[in-house]
Amino acid sequence: MTENFQFTLKKTDAGARLGEISMPRGTIRTPAFMPVGTVGTVKAMYLDQVRETGADIILGNTYHLMLRPTAERVARLGGLHKLIRWEHPILTDSGGFQVMSLSGLRKLDEQGVTFKSHVDGSLHHMSPERSIEIQGLLGSDIQMQLDECVALPAEPKEIERAMEMSLRWAERCRVAFGEQPGKAMFGIVQGGDIPALRIRSAEELTKLDLKGYAVGGLAVGEPQEVMLKMLNETLPVLPGEKPRYLMGVGTPDDILKSVARGIDMFDCVMPTRSGRHGLAFTRRGKVNIRNARHAEDMRPLDEQSNCPASRDYSRAYLHHLVRSNEALGGMLLSWHNLAYYQELMQGIRKAIAEGRFADFMAETQEEWARGDLQPV
Repeated sequence: MTENFQFTLKKTDAGARLGEISMPRGTIRTPAFMPVGTVGTVKAMYLDQVRETGADIILGNTYHLMLRPTAERVARLGGLHKLIRWEHPILTDSGGFQVMSLSGLRKLDEQGVTFKSHVDGSLHHMSPERSIEIQGLLGSDIQMQLDECVALPAEPKEIERAMEMSLRWAERCRVAFGEQPGKAMFGIVQGGDIPALRIRSAEELTKLDLKGYAVGGLAVGEPQEVMLKMLNETLPVLPGEKPRYLMGVGTPDDILKSVARGIDMFDCVMPTRSGRHGLAFTRRGKVNIRNARHAEDMRPLDEQSNCPASRDYSRAYLHHLVRSNEALGGMLLSWHNLAYYQELMQGIRKAIAEGRFADFMAETQEEWARGDLQPV
């Protein structure tokens, strides 16, 4: 641990990077996957379990927490870490994506965005300064700039307008954040699927000399090859000595291919959301536990896993729970999925340290391709 935010790049293996972020509340081993704790909870999980899977950091959501229980109430209660009993680093997003995607009524201008709460219909205004204020009230360790995220596909002029707005908002967020020892603010590269805009966004954000940089506005409906192409264009422009965070990504395959290009941090609701709907991610690929083939299969999802949910519960029981809409089914599969994601990240870090990431990636993809166990 350290009193200041510090990123150390320990080793590279072609494009893949092994590193470490040191902060007062703990160390984040990179490449890192951050479970999403939208409203102060990683859905269907105890945070002690989340920690035991290997998570060094979780994500909280500014939009949801500002509406309920409100940032001011969280601050009065001692901050988000104390409220949820998680004494390790927390990254909060800016709330911009949720304002754009969830609000039924919104008005956006240079000052920020006025929107209608999806909870009770009340009106709120989110400016760059207010976003940083809320994240400060929550006690976030890594805070994100307010940006405008445009769903793809979109017209080039609209993508450029949103990117330029996001750059101006980044400057205002930087001023509002000021100097906070031990904490960090990250900028967000926008620019849709247009390489020239991505490059310009990255160049201008770099001039702000922020503690880290995120790539946003991807995994919003575009094909994987488009996402990877934007990373190929963007990452060489970003400073190599700063952490790089790909927002909202993604599948295990997305993670492998993005690590290969130099991404250090990921977050996604996919492991927990999929778990609640009966889908498991395993070293043998995806397994839909709802399928009838599992109804009398007493084998576990993964006999080699260190996670009790993966190793100690039969597929037959998981199938029964999910088909019966029992909450425990979603809990066990969410636990399994988060453990698998963290085991994948651990394998990635070990492979980079040993200089064999390309082999690890090929072996992992080959095992996925072979598929699940044969039915009993």
